[in-house]
Amino acid sequence: MNNLIEIKNLSKNYFNKKKINVLKNLNYKFKSGKIYSLVGPSGSGKSTLLNILALIDRPSNGKLVIDNHKINFDEININDSLRSNKFGIIYQEKNLLPDFTALENVSLAGIANGKSLNESLILAEKILKNLKLQKRINHFPSQMSGGENQRIAIGRALINSPNIIIADEPSGNLDHKNAKEFFKLLFKLKSKKRIIIYATHNRYFANLADCRLQLINGKLKSINAGK
Repeated sequence: MNNLIEIKNLSKNYFNKKKINVLKNLNYKFKSGKIYSLVGPSGSGKSTLLNILALIDRPSNGKLVIDNHKINFDEININDSLRSNKFGIIYQEKNLLPDFTALENVSLAGIANGKSLNESLILAEKILKNLKLQKRINHFPSQMSGGENQRIAIGRALINSPNIIIADEPSGNLDHKNAKEFFKLLFKLKSKKRIIIYATHNRYFANLADCRLQLINGKLKSINAGK
């Protein structure tokens, strides 16, 4: 089992009149084939950590290694390409384009990564069928439920066959029934070569993961060693 992501002495500081240490010298190895949940109080730095792992933000200090490649956060174009090819990101706010259909929202992520229009549309339709949205492919986000829109967000994250899926409070705006359905779908994406990391405030959904991590007072703690 490979260490697909490794963080070494990773810290993140913000300055607002005084220095705020959000993340303090974090060390952890994320292994392929595992699903990780990340818990912690609001403002503990969960989103900050996920954004650093996804190459959206950068640390103040420390190292990030992805698939044995040490990340240089000054290499913006390389990191953008790495994120497009290796990552699928799912947000609490689904960030779907309101004037585009479900099919178009998913296919655009493939086109942006260099796939042809035809290839992207075929892949998007296949993914949406697997997500039980075949009857909604030509509907706009405003015409669908929150649970359906979150499934579209999953589809968009999957179209480039990512090794790493990161979800930041993905069920935060869903009722319990739709949240359970979302996590059922998310866990079906588990594979030997893939990591799934999600942040949640919900203890029930956190406990479903192979490995549970807690972020509190800037420190990362493993709650269990993994199944």
